[in-house]
Amino acid sequence: MGGEKIIYGIRVDAHQIDFIRQLIKDNPHDSRRMLSYKLCDAWNWIQPNGVRRDLVCRSFLLAIERKGYITLPPRRCTPPNPLAVRHPPPRIDVDPSPIGVPLQELLPLEVQLVRQTAGEKLYNSLLAQYHYLGYCYPIGEQLKYLISWRDRPIACMGYSSAVRHLAPRDRFIGWTAEDRKKNLRLIAYQTRYLILPWVEVKNLASYVLALIARRICSDWRRTYSHPVYLLETFVDPQKYKGTCYRAANWLYLGVTTGRGKNDQTNRPNRSLKAVWCYPLCKNFRQVMQNG
Repeated sequence: MGGEKIIYGIRVDAHQIDFIRQLIKDNPHDSRRMLSYKLCDAWNWIQPNGVRRDLVCRSFLLAIERKGYITLPPRRCTPPNPLAVRHPPPRIDVDPSPIGVPLQELLPLEVQLVRQTAGEKLYNSLLAQYHYLGYCYPIGEQLKYLISWRDRPIACMGYSSAVRHLAPRDRFIGWTAEDRKKNLRLIAYQTRYLILPWVEVKNLASYVLALIARRICSDWRRTYSHPVYLLETFVDPQKYKGTCYRAANWLYLGVTTGRGKNDQTNRPNRSLKAVWCYPLCKNFRQVMQNG
């Protein structure tokens, strides 16, 4: 390996590759997971909640192996697909008494990152009970926000890795297929947004969107060692007009094709969704085209 390279969004040089090779050599009986744990400990890849950045580390190791720089030990098992789990999250009941005060009386709101914390079960339960799409198991990188007022949850918002192909977004950015493949990690996809049904506070929905937008780039960087520069989401126009997104200065880009990622017919097989996005910096096109 000559010089310094960026692999999976992480700057790495020959000395670090040599360190990983030696780590594998010195621990010939370790699984891939154990090697990831040891590398996280050695390089201090720790999330703010004290948990190792194991998902990032293992993806990083796989990326290095694909480039031919290292050879990982054989897989010992195939982890279960969390999307195949059909059991809903356990129900957790909360106080459903109405909240209808002016927005200013709610401030400041408490925002918690709850993934891999005690609050994650509550977040999952609230989505399962009150979001019209229910709870879904996010894929890839992900953040889960629980927004509370006086220790009462009032909203949930989840982000995960971006949609691979999205024509309105790709035209908006103006990137090539190679740019997209290299820099898709710089986009965060809003998978869920829920204001609990007993909360009726004017302008709350757009306020929370702006609140999360101001912090998500730094939260993503702390968790996954790289930033995000664009947020995206889908809105079902048969149910919602996207008013809160427009009020929070998100941009309407058009509609989806109505075809899934594995479509072979080139014909719509699901309802069309409105595509909305929110750039997190002024020069987002430049950084997302160049990486």
